[in-house]
Amino acid sequence: MCAPDSTEKPRHGLLVTAVVVLLGSFIPALAPAASAAGPAVAGPAAARLALSNAAVASPASANTAAATLAAAAVVCTSKSHPAVAAALARDIQAARHGRSSTVAVWVDNPGAGITCSLSGSSRFDSASIVKVTILGAVLRKALDQHRYLTGTEAAQLRAMITRSDNNAASALWAKLGRSYLQHFLSLAGMRQTVLGPGGYWGLTQVTAHDEILLLRLLLTANPVLSNNSRAYALGLMAQVISSQRWGVPAGAPQSVTAHVKNGWLPRATHGWRINSIGSFTWSKGWYSVVVLSMDNPTMSYGITTVEAIARVIHRDLNPTVKTVIPLSAPNRAWGTPDELIPALPAIP
Repeated sequence: MCAPDSTEKPRHGLLVTAVVVLLGSFIPALAPAASAAGPAVAGPAAARLALSNAAVASPASANTAAATLAAAAVVCTSKSHPAVAAALARDIQAARHGRSSTVAVWVDNPGAGITCSLSGSSRFDSASIVKVTILGAVLRKALDQHRYLTGTEAAQLRAMITRSDNNAASALWAKLGRSYLQHFLSLAGMRQTVLGPGGYWGLTQVTAHDEILLLRLLLTANPVLSNNSRAYALGLMAQVISSQRWGVPAGAPQSVTAHVKNGWLPRATHGWRINSIGSFTWSKGWYSVVVLSMDNPTMSYGITTVEAIARVIHRDLNPTVKTVIPLSAPNRAWGTPDELIPALPAIP
């Protein structure tokens, strides 16, 4: 990464030219960086943050909160393209019809003046999608210190984003520290995001609204991240390994570059958490899509829900496009969940 807005070629060759898993049941004795395949999990002190804030007190309150989310309406607006906005609202609603999944959605297409939201301020456990926040904070800290990324930082960032390595995320989280992570959230305007307790980054509470703010930070010039930093971050998200490129890219035009980060994990309550955030860029513009979900009986079921929503979004935003990124095959081998842990009894 270059120094702030520098045109000098970075050392280590790091400059790239382009642009939920929700934590499962926690194990008190498990350290944050136990293994590459283990999640950042918390002990009993973190139980209060294990579900969205409105769904912690009891199973009954959790069910009430989930029912409220399920009943929420899709709101899409556009002064210049009202018919497209209306179609998006109708089609997103139809895509989730009959599904047990509880979802939050946000669509950001500033070039066309189109915005869609569904339960955009509802908090979901983050797990691996918080890794994009960690990425942004590392890049910002390097800018603050007027330096390039170290070789270790570069390797950890690549592992964390392109193959969702948990040990890399834990190491970077610890190095940044909570105060700096909170500082980055403040700079980014992500006021609805609540950091996970201690070293347990996977319990960070996120909203679709704040995830869209984060993606926009990577896509547009701003005082938080330099142009080189933004290009580096988006470049990593464009190089996610094939087994982790499901989710919101489904149905996108093949002519765009997809920048994605996904997360997936089962919990004893509310089933599988399947989250997907992504931006889609081409020479003349971009748009972003965030889908967060829970109450999925299986991983495949959740991915199908997320991809069904993504597919109608891409179709409505690109009505003349015929060649698209296909939906994932139903029996596809997804790869080993990067944050799978055994199911434990429900949090009291």
